[in-house]
Amino acid sequence: MLPDRYAFREAEPRLASLWADADLYAFDPTGSGPIFMIDTPPPTVSGELHIGHCYSYTQTDVIARFHRMRGERVFYPMGFDDNGLPTERFVEKTIGRKATEMERADFLAHCLELIQQTEDRFEALWRRLSLSADWHYRYSTISSQAQRTSQAAFIQLYKDGYAYTQVAPTLWCPECQTAIAQAEIEDILLPTLFSTLAFRVQDGSILPIATTRPELLPACVAIFVHPNDARYAHLIGSTASIEGSPFTSREHITVPILGDELADPAKGSGAVMCCTFGDSTDVLWWRTHALPLLAAIGRDGRMTALAGDCAGLPIAAARKRILAHLAEKGLILHQETIEHTVGAHERCGTPVEYLHTRQWFIRVLDQKERFLEAGRRIHWQPEYMRARYEHWVENLQWDWCISRQRFLGVPFPAWTCRACGEILLATLDQLPIDPRTTTAEQSCRCGCTDFDPEPDVMDTWATSSCTPLLIGHWPDDPAWFAQHFPATLRPQAHDIIRTWAFYTIVKALYITDEIPWRSIMISGHALSAQRSKISKSKAPMASGPMALIEQESADALRYWATSVKTGNDTFFNPETLAIGRRLVNKLWNASRFAEPRLKDYTQSFFAGAAPALLPTDRWLLSRMEQTIAYATRELEQGEYATARSEIERFFWSDLCDNYLELAKARLYQEGGSARDAAAWTLYHALLTVLKVLSPYLPYITEEIYQGLFRQWDGAASIHTSCWPIMHSERIDAEAEETGKMLLELLHQVRRYKAEHNLSVGAEVATLHINVPAKFQVTLASALIDLKSATRARDIEIVGTKFIAPNDLSTDIIE
Repeated sequence: MLPDRYAFREAEPRLASLWADADLYAFDPTGSGPIFMIDTPPPTVSGELHIGHCYSYTQTDVIARFHRMRGERVFYPMGFDDNGLPTERFVEKTIGRKATEMERADFLAHCLELIQQTEDRFEALWRRLSLSADWHYRYSTISSQAQRTSQAAFIQLYKDGYAYTQVAPTLWCPECQTAIAQAEIEDILLPTLFSTLAFRVQDGSILPIATTRPELLPACVAIFVHPNDARYAHLIGSTASIEGSPFTSREHITVPILGDELADPAKGSGAVMCCTFGDSTDVLWWRTHALPLLAAIGRDGRMTALAGDCAGLPIAAARKRILAHLAEKGLILHQETIEHTVGAHERCGTPVEYLHTRQWFIRVLDQKERFLEAGRRIHWQPEYMRARYEHWVENLQWDWCISRQRFLGVPFPAWTCRACGEILLATLDQLPIDPRTTTAEQSCRCGCTDFDPEPDVMDTWATSSCTPLLIGHWPDDPAWFAQHFPATLRPQAHDIIRTWAFYTIVKALYITDEIPWRSIMISGHALSAQRSKISKSKAPMASGPMALIEQESADALRYWATSVKTGNDTFFNPETLAIGRRLVNKLWNASRFAEPRLKDYTQSFFAGAAPALLPTDRWLLSRMEQTIAYATRELEQGEYATARSEIERFFWSDLCDNYLELAKARLYQEGGSARDAAAWTLYHALLTVLKVLSPYLPYITEEIYQGLFRQWDGAASIHTSCWPIMHSERIDAEAEETGKMLLELLHQVRRYKAEHNLSVGAEVATLHINVPAKFQVTLASALIDLKSATRARDIEIVGTKFIAPNDLSTDIIE
């Protein structure tokens, strides 16, 4: 028997333990049903999980539960992305020491210890939130198996000509002291001094050059003007100079003036200096015009010896000193503070530099059409998110840089021959391998056995982009891989379309010539009151999600997380949690009301054919079938919010507010066919509501199912029961029209009582109803329900052909 009140603080942990003990969500690899495989995003171990994670991961879980109830074998592994720079920075912050201040082995030991502790907390939160993942398949991207998969992928990419190494201009973070990829750059707006400097041309006249990067003057190699700029076209082919002492080893910086259409006559003075390197345009000019290479900034973000007395200074300090030198010599013509867009490393917010370094890359620039075509073969939910993917692909400017000069990551399984420079790869049976601690077993083709190990590690995306391969057991289990690749669904947030989605598509195409998943469902972000994304480091909430669950319930938090359309951002709104709690309470109270009205019936009665139904019953069942059909269609498209909205409308309005009021008298009867019809209808309607809400509210629906419905429905858990199947024969247009008329009658009576200051339960003596003639018999058969809902002692129904088909009128005698 259901108790008076639902105590979620006791029920939710109890049910979570029950499910874990029963291994309720275990994937059955040998079953016969179709596989629904989810390439779940492994959350990064870079801090604690926050409310934004609960927002997006709950949405995925709703879809997983829906497909499981439809008889599909849901393969729902959960992993953690625990290698690379984000995790390193988290460890450094936690232990209060930089990796560069420790022995590599000691730092990695700290990393692995903290990773294990953090991931255990992650799993505890996911279990408490009731994510129905199969924890037997928990994985980590720093594990031996993940390293083996990532290294095997790299070897294949290298052999196929997609991976290469070269010394080239690279995006570089001076703070993290590593190369980064284009996708890791975010634009930030900074106040910056825009200084116009006085270069002199050969005839002694001044050539004004405006710049925000005076510290790059020691690396200035040319000045560019537009070939059609009448002010400067005559200078093309000559030189310009500016005093360079003491901030450069050259007394005068003298450079050629060149013409190029990329020089913008409307920007600054129209003449721009090219330094190696200030931005991607400098890189392009350096390559196109075969300019010299001068490095003024080192890997540590400090000025090199090229900068004269500024050598060793941080960039900002050098900028300030060089401007002071120039001002002292009268070489600054104009200065103003502007808001300047700067590319910064998304991990630390440091403005990036362009340094000439040796890195590993994966070719992407020459394969854009292939990536675009692959994106169009994937079903995007919502569809408009595909435009973000295509915009990213179309605007790629760099091949994908996958090497990082860090500590915690997957090593490159390669050595370089010291004699001839050829790359030697590890063999598949050697993987995973760290060439920094393992010597090469083979000799080079040139006969040399002396090798330099690859010193760098792979970017974290180079491994996490292998998740479909990893959970597909590639390359070690071809039979499993054939059955589990491509995945059915990739759920992820919109901000990593350019990274995780794109990189995974790249890897899958290059390695398998196939898309990695059939569908991709894009989630939005949970936003703070300041309209910024809630993240581990930005706009954190006062309390974590576990505390919120203990205070408000997991079901209430899941309700909030599934309240907006797929792909949309939303604010964290405590009021939505309150609405979720009210729904939980209403489900409990409705079930407690139903329990004594259903308890005397048998399983065969509810499983059998419907008894003789009244119009009210046929109306509710028709509405129920319409709701099942709509919710199923929406969930098939990943639209969990619109599906839930229609389910709630049916539950609150059709079932509770109207049907229970209409059928209450029958349900209170001791017996009879009318009571049987109401009980049969109530059973099916309420059980359907619980089942279609169970993906959203797994705890309350399970508690009610176990306490009331399991004895008749028979499943071990509501979450392994069958999703309601729509019975088209129950959809009855005439019954729904009758139902609308009944509801309109109720509305008129309730309005009358309100206007005459009568309570809703006040009796009336007689109710005269004028209806279209065709409804007279039908309404007469619903007389018991009309009396129950209106509290009328007597009802007179008059059918007339003079009333409009959809109209009715009532007269009430108190």
